Amino acid sequence: MPTSHSPLALRITLISTLTAIAAALPITSALAAPEPGLETLQAFRRIQCSLKDETPAVYGWNGRAYSRVPGEPDRLLFRVTGMNIRQCVTVKDDKLGTGFRMVSREILLYQDPESGELLNTWENPWTGETVDVIQIENDPVNQRPMHEKLPNGEPLVMPFESIGNQWWMTSTIPLFYTNALGGEYQDYVGGKYHATEMFNFFGDVDDLQLEAGDTANIRIGWERISDWLPWMKMRGRAGILYFHTSGRKLDDFEQLPDIIKDFIDEEFPKYRKAPPVGDDRPNETSWTYFKKIFDQQEN
Repeated sequence: MPTSHSPLALRITLISTLTAIAAALPITSALAAPEPGLETLQAFRRIQCSLKDETPAVYGWNGRAYSRVPGEPDRLLFRVTGMNIRQCVTVKDDKLGTGFRMVSREILLYQDPESGELLNTWENPWTGETVDVIQIENDPVNQRPMHEKLPNGEPLVMPFESIGNQWWMTSTIPLFYTNALGGEYQDYVGGKYHATEMFNFFGDVDDLQLEAGDTANIRIGWERISDWLPWMKMRGRAGILYFHTSGRKLDDFEQLPDIIKDFIDEEFPKYRKAPPVGDDRPNETSWTYFKKIFDQQEN
């Protein structure tokens, strides 16, 4: 979402007010409920999808993508709009107890930073070359099963924190792994994929109680720091990208913005539904997807 800039005096007043409110409310390192174990698992499943098996849930988010290059100011490169559609299924394990598995697929669109129009091509400001834009269509993006117990036998505990009836959870995921576009010598000459995914989840404590409904009203923040996108053809230039976005779990698919619904209807109608719960395909990333597209074009 676009960030609004308030006058300095208003910002100071707002910060002072929020600080006073926060000081008067109890802060906990974990929610009083749910308790560790099955209750925590159910709470996290409400966040991710639904307690009902094979019930679709849709997340939507939008924001901006910027460059950072040593020795020059950051540049706003793109607006971005994304969606993820998922569903969950109950699984059981003799040692780990009840659990669930989530399957999903997602799209992220790159838009003109001024008009918001969907980009098909992009003029690289560093090279002057016009390149084809490859939107993110990751199918699937599945998760390993989560259970009420950890492999060491301890109950599952999620890092919830709360003030009054508001809870939040932060997840930072550093990534450093073999690049799908690299060769066999990345440990020796570089080329590893290097990024960090940063998630923030927010909601109402009441939505996570045992007597709550099957799902929860969730707000999210997503940030990513990464290498240049391969389709940008940066040829090893120094610098990184960073994405800053926010969004929420939607009531249904139709609440997505028209730019995504039109893209899906015209190009990828399968994104109206989540993958089947038994999906065992390897996960897709923007880099593995680029490799497939590039290899098809070359052949």
